[in-house]
Amino acid sequence: MILQEIVHTCSNPHVARAALASIGGEFAADFAARAARRNLPAGVLAACLVTEFSIKAAESEWDGVDEAARGADQPILSGFRYILVHALREKSNPAGWSGGDHPAAWVPRALSTGHCHA
Repeated sequence: MILQEIVHTCSNPHVARAALASIGGEFAADFAARAARRNLPAGVLAACLVTEFSIKAAESEWDGVDEAARGADQPILSGFRYILVHALREKSNPAGWSGGDHPAAWVPRALSTGHCHA
C-alpha cells in the first residue's frame, strides 16, 4: 500500500519537489545539485526516478523500499528517499539496474516522452 502511494504521488514533479523539501537538509541540497547538473528541476528528476524505479526495479529493490518505510515516522518520505538513493546509485553503476539493462536503457522513460530533459 505504501509502495503504491509513493509511486502514485511522487511520480508527480510538484509532489516530488514538496517531498524533497520535506526531507530537507543535506540530502535535498545534494539532490538539487545533481538535478541542476542535468539541467532539471529537482522535482522533475525525482519524479522521473520514481517512475523509472516503478518500471524497472526488481522485487528485492521493492523489498528495500518496504523495509525503509516500515516503522518510520514518515514512511512515504522514507520510502521515497530510499528510491532516490537507490536510483542515483544504480544510474552511476555501469551495470545499470539489477535486471542487467544496459545503462542507456535506464534513462527514464520520461526522457523519451519529453517530460525530462537530461
